Amino acid sequence: MEYIDTIYNAVLVGDAKTAHEGVKAALNTGELATQIMQRGLIAAMTEIGRQFEAGEAYVPEMLIAARAMQSALGLLKPYMVESGVKATGRVAIGTVQGDLHDIGKNIVGMMLEGAGFEIIDLGLDVSPEKFVAVAQTQQVDIIALSALITTTMVNMRAVIEALKNADLRDKIKVIIGGAPVTEIYANQIGADGYSPDASGAARLAIGLMKVSNSLPA
Repeated sequence: MEYIDTIYNAVLVGDAKTAHEGVKAALNTGELATQIMQRGLIAAMTEIGRQFEAGEAYVPEMLIAARAMQSALGLLKPYMVESGVKATGRVAIGTVQGDLHDIGKNIVGMMLEGAGFEIIDLGLDVSPEKFVAVAQTQQVDIIALSALITTTMVNMRAVIEALKNADLRDKIKVIIGGAPVTEIYANQIGADGYSPDASGAARLAIGLMKVSNSLPA
């Protein structure tokens, strides 16, 4: 538990080196990868998200915490796969077609990864067709769409329509976010959820997975 506390605190302050070394030490002493993930990484990312929402931390703090988490997670992933641990879900994330901004998307992706999701990052300027292709071939649970300018927001609707045309809309949840995006717009285009920030996006995705998993097959 001592090493897990070290990992937790290192991620919280964005100390990637200490987080990385803490994971190594914890694994060497026989700590389960699942315990390190839950109590060290996910717990720390949950706390930095809480601090952000409370105005106690800001985007730079979230970013360095997420990078520290990713450094530690890189060591854990082989152990998680080996032990058969399943991810919380699989998310394809990208900035919609015509939009070349990715800072917000990157932070959301890291927060989702910190919450136990497997992330497929499609990058910038992603066409509806590419989202559909990934959804068809990668068993995606959630598609996360980002837009930072008003003129590209319309392409969020285009992605949802493309999923409908491919008979995938009922199988995949769609969440959206970005500076000009609102909950009203999410409702207008038929998205499953909206979040104004990265920590909220992680909670939203977890909630959607819980709802999906509780439905009868």
